[in-house]
Amino acid sequence: MDERTDPATARGYGPTPASREIVAPPHLRHRRRLLPILLVLALIAAVILWAHPWAGGPARKAGVAVPPQPVGVATSSTGDMPVILNALGTVTPFNTVTVMTQINGQLMSIGFKEGQMVEKGQFLAQIDPRPYQVALEQAEGQLAHDTELLLQAQSDLARYEKLKAQNSIAEQQVTDQEFLVRQYQGNLKTDQAAVDNAKLNLVYCHITAPITGRAGLLQVDPGNYIQTTSTSGIVVITQLDPISVIFTLPQNDIAAVTAAMQSGPPLPVTLYDSSNTVQLATGTLTAMDNQINVSTGTVQLRASFANPKYTLFPNEFVNVDLLVKTLKNAVLVPSAAIERGAPGTFVYVVKPDNTVAVQKVTLGPSNASETAITSGLSAGAKVVTDGADRLHPGARITIVAPGSATASGTATPGTPGASATAPHTTAPAAGAHPHHATHHPPPGAATSPSPAPKSQP
Repeated sequence: MDERTDPATARGYGPTPASREIVAPPHLRHRRRLLPILLVLALIAAVILWAHPWAGGPARKAGVAVPPQPVGVATSSTGDMPVILNALGTVTPFNTVTVMTQINGQLMSIGFKEGQMVEKGQFLAQIDPRPYQVALEQAEGQLAHDTELLLQAQSDLARYEKLKAQNSIAEQQVTDQEFLVRQYQGNLKTDQAAVDNAKLNLVYCHITAPITGRAGLLQVDPGNYIQTTSTSGIVVITQLDPISVIFTLPQNDIAAVTAAMQSGPPLPVTLYDSSNTVQLATGTLTAMDNQINVSTGTVQLRASFANPKYTLFPNEFVNVDLLVKTLKNAVLVPSAAIERGAPGTFVYVVKPDNTVAVQKVTLGPSNASETAITSGLSAGAKVVTDGADRLHPGARITIVAPGSATASGTATPGTPGASATAPHTTAPAAGAHPHHATHHPPPGAATSPSPAPKSQP
């Protein structure tokens, strides 16, 4: 029978030719492509769970003995932890004066050297006084002339008053003479003002330092004709001792700083150089601005510093440490003991049977080597400071003697409470300035390496 006329084939359920290929629907082909990818992801997840300290390795699940992990430990202690706010500041003089001329004239001489320290009232510059000396003499001559006119008018008035009493002259003539005397008296005051003004101009010719400070570079050379309209002035004098530093703090710190300013003595402030390693000066907080900068959410503060050796230079950028308060009898642990993971922030506590347990803690402020624990741990507890990367709850440990290498390849601290370098933590170098306390960031927040050790002058 012809295949084209086969009823079974025409109805669609007849025999299929052997050479015809069966093609799967598109959604089935898509699932087949995803299947290997899903298998690889599942394998990766299984490896992660196998290696995770909370799940434990196959040796734990199979009951195989795991050798103790060598670790470094330290004992938590109690002590004082200063709460310090860190900021960037700019050295700002209390007074900066641009010495300007108050009269026009030729600059005759200079009485200082560039960069010299000058005292208040010290001679700085001399303007040609001759035109103003001539003006003074003219004013004094006019004053003398009008003085004599006044005396003559007063004499005539006295004589007219006697004649009036005898009815020898008209009353109007006496009245006119009285007004003439008053006119001369007014002229006399004008003449006296002209004399005073001429004397003042002579004083302005002799320019002196308005403040004590360091003179800058000379802005105009002798011989030039200087005017009051000039904006550059003659020289700029900057006060260097005492000097101030202006810095900014976030608005969230305003309440703590305000409370500390109102409750006790002036807050101490310490300055470090731009590298945050060398201490420059110590001073006190003197003022806080009365408004928050809405564009930055910060407030400006000013601290005052003695600067007898001129260590602080105007417009220099410095690092500022503001001591707000000190936590008394706080529980302290080495910063290297702090771990971060699924429970949040925690430490590995060494139990009497040489196993470790996870202890969740709440962090307070910290300095270069230690962190205050506000809750979750008491003083006297032994915590792991090195070799914690392969620990898990219940893991057996071996305490390595100070100075020996641990599992992470680092040496344990030589004294209790000193911080060791954990494989995931950058510990500050020994000798770092011990009062640089900061607040820990929340769990999961990015952290930056600790600054280089600070040295004191």
